[in-house]
Amino acid sequence: MKLHYPDFECFRGEEDNLYFIGKIQPSETMPLYTVSVHFRGNKMPHVKVIEPELVINPPHFYDDKKCLCLYKPSNFSWSGTKPIYNYIIPWTACWLYFYEVWKETGTWYGPEAEHNNTKKISI
Repeated sequence: MKLHYPDFECFRGEEDNLYFIGKIQPSETMPLYTVSVHFRGNKMPHVKVIEPELVINPPHFYDDKKCLCLYKPSNFSWSGTKPIYNYIIPWTACWLYFYEVWKETGTWYGPEAEHNNTKKISI
C-alpha cells in the first residue's frame, strides 16, 4: 500500500485489523476527500469518508455502518490476500467521482448492481 499510495498512513486496530487513512481527489475540479479504509482480513473492507461530510442518504452507501458500497458481495468475493491498493482505493476514487456528479445532476452514472432485498448481507 505504501508503495502505491505513499500519503496514506497505516494504523493497527483491535484484533490486528488495519486502518489506512489518506486523501483522494477524484479529479482536479473536485474536493479533496479524507477517507479511512478498515482492512478486516477476509471480511469486506469498510471505507468511510472522514471529510468533507457526505450529504444525508447518498446512493450506494451502507447507512448502518456509515461506509461506501463499492461492490455487490455476490458479484465480487473479497479476500485478505487481495491488495487494497489495487481494488479498494481506485474503487473509492470512482465512487467519490460519481458521488460528486450525482450531487450536481441527481443521477448516479456509475456502475450499479441490482439489489435483492430478500436476503440481508452482513458486512
